[in-house]
Amino acid sequence: MASQPTPAWVLLLSLLASCLPAVQPRDFTVKDIVYLHPSTTPYPHGFKCFTCEKAADNYECNRWAPDVYCPRGTRYCFSQHMMKVTGESVSVTKRCVPLEDCLYTGCTYVKHEGYKICTSCCEGSICNLALPRNTTDAVFTTLSPLNKTQRLSHPALLTAVSCGLELSLELVFLLISC
Repeated sequence: MASQPTPAWVLLLSLLASCLPAVQPRDFTVKDIVYLHPSTTPYPHGFKCFTCEKAADNYECNRWAPDVYCPRGTRYCFSQHMMKVTGESVSVTKRCVPLEDCLYTGCTYVKHEGYKICTSCCEGSICNLALPRNTTDAVFTTLSPLNKTQRLSHPALLTAVSCGLELSLELVFLLISC
């Protein structure tokens, strides 16, 4: 009859685990959103945004963001980041919004409270992964021109650019998942 090494292994593993450093929270990466990337949408041009109200930081927001499609009346992902002047996050708010909510992006300082608030908007599914931290990040980015007179002159060129972007994103997601 063979002896059972199970108690010895349990003891050894628990000793090893106590020597390992504690796991620190991390921010989300493009690899994390591979699993959130939509394969089908409930309506044409459906998309998702990270969504939270006054989360402690970006990780907590993205970690608990509901995985649901944005309502039909929205087109962009909104992010508002309130931070101390030292750069430490105070609150993070993200949601789906219409164009009107994206007209005022950038950073403002609330000097009497010692805070900086940066706001950004973007177009595209789950595009509000990162937080705006300065005027370089606090911008309004779109995939297509807002003014109809600024369109590309040839529809085939627009289609080729769109297809190229989609293929590039799919290749990035495939490479990351390998």
